[in-house]
Amino acid sequence: MAQKKVLVLGATGAMGQYLVPKLAERGYAVDAVAMEDGNFSTPGINMIVGNCKEYAFRTNLLKNNYDAIVDFMIYPTKELILYLPEIIEATGHYIFLSTYRIYDGCEVPVKETSPRLLDNSKDVLLRNSDDYCIYKARGEDIVRSFPKKNWSIIRPAVTYSRMRYQLVTLEAFATVARAKLGKTVVLPESAGNVQATMSWAGDVAEMIARLLFNEKAFGETFTVATAEHHSWGEIAEYYHDICGLKALWVDQKDYLNLLYQDYERFPYPGLWQLAYDRLFERIMDNSKVLSATGLKQENMMKLYDGLKYEIARCPEDYPASVMGHYQNIQMDNYLKARGMV
Repeated sequence: MAQKKVLVLGATGAMGQYLVPKLAERGYAVDAVAMEDGNFSTPGINMIVGNCKEYAFRTNLLKNNYDAIVDFMIYPTKELILYLPEIIEATGHYIFLSTYRIYDGCEVPVKETSPRLLDNSKDVLLRNSDDYCIYKARGEDIVRSFPKKNWSIIRPAVTYSRMRYQLVTLEAFATVARAKLGKTVVLPESAGNVQATMSWAGDVAEMIARLLFNEKAFGETFTVATAEHHSWGEIAEYYHDICGLKALWVDQKDYLNLLYQDYERFPYPGLWQLAYDRLFERIMDNSKVLSATGLKQENMMKLYDGLKYEIARCPEDYPASVMGHYQNIQMDNYLKARGMV
C-alpha cells in the first residue's frame, strides 16, 4: 500500500506542533506548512515555510494530491469562499478547524448538537459581525454544503501548549510572563466562579490523528476536548501554585478597559469573547470523539499536570521580550495607580 500523504496547514501552532510528529510516527508522509520553521525532528516531516493564502504557493501545494489535509488556518468570512472549496476538492479527507466558541451557552453539558451562536443568539450585532465564533460557524456551513462528505469538522476548547498559557481571555504574555517577573495579573471577577474547559494540545492532537482516515469521522463534527472542567478561579490557583502567578480580581468593565484599546468607543470584540464564551459554563461532553477514536477520558492529561509541564517549557528570557505589550503596560499603570506595583 502506498504511503499516504498528509498536508498540515498552520503546522506550528498550539495543536500543530503536537499533531505533525504524531502523523509522521503513524507512517504518513507529512508536509508541514507554516510561516516559520517548526524545527520538527521526527523523520517523515517535510517542513515548508510559506503563506498558503498566496495563490501561486497554494496552487503548487495542492498539485501534490494529498490524501488528507488538516487545516488550522484562520479564514474570516470574506476568505471562506476563496479557500475552502479549492482545498476541500483537492483531497480525500479534509479536517476543518472550528472552535467550541461557536456554541451558545444555553445547554450544559455542551455537545455537538448544542445550539450555535450564529443560529441562536439574540444579539443581532454579534450574528452579523465577523467575530471568531461567527466566521468559524459560517465556515462549518460551507464545509457541510459539500455533498461528497470527505470532510470532518473539529471544535477544540481552550487548548494550552508550549507558549499558550491562557487564563480567562489572557494569553501567555500576560500570564506566565508576568508571573515570572512577580507582576500581578488582573482578571474579571465575573469569571471567577464560571466553569471552564482547558485541554492539553497533546491530547487534542491525538484525537485529530485518530480521526484522520477514520470511517466514523467522514461528514461528522466533533468536539475535541477533555471533559475535565474547573472554575477560572481554580485555574488561577493552579497558575499560582505552579509559577507564582498573583491575581487581582476586578470589575468586568475595568478589566475590559485595561485589555482592549479604544474599548469605550468600540467594545464588541473584547466584550464578545468574554460574554459569549468565558462567561458561559463550558462543561464539555466529549463522548462522541472518545467513541470514534477509542480514547478514554481517564487517560487524558490532568489540567494541573499539563500546565505544570508546559509552563516548565517556557523560555527563561520570554518575559523581557513581551513586557512592552499594550495589555502589560495597561495593567502596570492600573496597579501603580492603586499602589500595588
